[in-house]
Amino acid sequence: MTKDEADLHVERWRDHWVLEEGIDDDIEAMTVRIGTISKWFKATTKDAVAQVGLEDFEYETLHSLMIRDTPGLASPGELAQSMGVSNAGVTGRLESMEKKGWLKRKPGAGDRRRVEVEATREGLRIWREAMALRGSAETDVASVLTPSELAALNKLLKKMTLAIEQEKAAEER
Repeated sequence: MTKDEADLHVERWRDHWVLEEGIDDDIEAMTVRIGTISKWFKATTKDAVAQVGLEDFEYETLHSLMIRDTPGLASPGELAQSMGVSNAGVTGRLESMEKKGWLKRKPGAGDRRRVEVEATREGLRIWREAMALRGSAETDVASVLTPSELAALNKLLKKMTLAIEQEKAAEER
């Protein structure tokens, strides 16, 4: 079988003199491969976003707005929290994106002092266009697996992510 970058990495670092203890080949290879896949997804998303004419921060804002329990509607503070940016940072984003017609700010339905951000039809259109390109890249890479291999991979990854989520929840208690 052809060697990938993870195989070469493991060979390079296995029993390397700078390590006091050796590495577990399988764990190291898994870590490198997951990192490679993650970088590839980030790069293909960046390409998709650029192809439709969005800046990274614009896509991130629209994406955060669209994947909520209330798709296309949020307060600026909720967006700031979901993206991990300051309220001031979100304000700047919203102003420029509102000028481009991708979203609008309006008074809250229940409390007119509250501001809500809503995606416009044009904002939804350009986000969907980026998502289609991104989804196509994801489908392409997944197509190297059979349906049963993809199901097995998802089962294993879910087992790992559940362990991470449980550890994270325990730390927050």
